[in-house]
Amino acid sequence: MAPGISIRIEGITKFMGSNEALEKVSFTFEAGQLHGLIGPEGSGKTTLLRHMIGLLKPNEGRVVYLDDGKVVPFSEVRPHMAYMPQLQSLYSDLSIGEHLDFFRDLYQIPEKIYRERRQELLQVTRLEPFQDRPAGDLSGGMYKKLGLMCALLQSPNLMLLDEPTTGVDPISRREFWELLYRLREQGILIIITTAYMDEAERCDRVHLLEHGKMLASGEPREVMRQQGVASFEELFLRHAKEEAGHVVR
Repeated sequence: MAPGISIRIEGITKFMGSNEALEKVSFTFEAGQLHGLIGPEGSGKTTLLRHMIGLLKPNEGRVVYLDDGKVVPFSEVRPHMAYMPQLQSLYSDLSIGEHLDFFRDLYQIPEKIYRERRQELLQVTRLEPFQDRPAGDLSGGMYKKLGLMCALLQSPNLMLLDEPTTGVDPISRREFWELLYRLREQGILIIITTAYMDEAERCDRVHLLEHGKMLASGEPREVMRQQGVASFEELFLRHAKEEAGHVVR
């Protein structure tokens, strides 16, 4: 499948027990762009991501997958999708190199292709000198990079990353974003969730969620212009005050 995967979210509503986790949410994630799902904890970001990877089914609405503009079933997209959960389950006693070998076998990657990808990923993540270090001894930033490398071994056309920079130091966060930009240049559709408002402006397009509802969607600077705010922090604070005012009244 050639790069060109996009995803359309059409009016998704999801109840978790009596809680409405998502309310008629509609977004479009265009191919080859870096999209940010932005919002505080509990806004519905992870819930929406889990719908896109088939772990959850909506009560209403649907997820539509497209390849070069043609609607395709999820079964055609799934082999080309990489998912990096917020809480990664890497093996603390396995080294960086051993993790890469493990995922090589898991994805059944031919040895020649694997060697080339392994070397490229180690160089681009700057983890080549630490191949023998166990995952349990890695810093937060190095641990996240290892998880990203494991996901990238299969050369996906679509990546879904759930708060990959949470708990990572500022330098590692910057390096992680540099990696994402390199991936975007390869035509990969990247969807990243984050609660860091400063990261929203690094995305090609942002999709803002609050309490399961869509606040805004579009190019970051255009969204701020339309909303009449100087930052995304200001937008979320204003929305919180408006909701508090409704509750008081």
